[in-house]
Amino acid sequence: MPIPNGLRREPRKITGLLSDMNTDTHDFADLTLDELRVALAPDIAASAIFDGWNETALIAAAEMAGCDVDVAKLAFPGAKPMDIVEAWITSVDQAMEAEWPAERLATLKIRERIRALVAFRLDAVAHIDEAVRRALAVMAQPQNARRSLRLGWRSADIMWRLAGDTATDYNHYTKRAILAGIYSATLAVFVNDDSEGKADTHAFLERRIDGVMRFEKVKAQFIGKDRELPSLTRFLGRLRYPAR
Repeated sequence: MPIPNGLRREPRKITGLLSDMNTDTHDFADLTLDELRVALAPDIAASAIFDGWNETALIAAAEMAGCDVDVAKLAFPGAKPMDIVEAWITSVDQAMEAEWPAERLATLKIRERIRALVAFRLDAVAHIDEAVRRALAVMAQPQNARRSLRLGWRSADIMWRLAGDTATDYNHYTKRAILAGIYSATLAVFVNDDSEGKADTHAFLERRIDGVMRFEKVKAQFIGKDRELPSLTRFLGRLRYPAR
């Protein structure tokens, strides 16, 4: 439910997102619509705390950022909630890539690489957990389910690639499916976590990663490096390249 104007807290730019892009008024004219969507997304997320993922939040974000409202609407035709949420997820993906490039992650063990990437995503939105809650509700709607799965897969793929994964066999798919599941479950804990500094969420994440590392060790003992699993590969291949 929208908060009356007299009680509204002014939305603010999400710290750490797109920090290398200066989006003052004259810069917006130089952006493509795709770039504009991503540039506005953090401000829309801040507004979504109060208004949800809709045109009201879009207008508030454009005004706050100094972007022409009509241009902002052009970037988000119809101000469809799932379109706005996808732009926001893209902004988080890009911010994560900027903060944790592959060369920086290379100094860490693989377990710590994944933990650092997921933790960054959580910390980046820690002060807008109500917006995250509303975004998850949008993504859970039946008409958005397939798109939401694709976005989760994409974020997991980016994280594994940053972590240095080069697998091309069935491991490519299982790693991403497992990480997407971990991240999704962690977000479900995150939006209901009232502990200091989201400590319960981070503890939950650590336990999930520990479980995956144990699973990988056991799997390595029973599955040979070159063993073929054609039926599983065909099934997972459809996730990566779905039929049109």
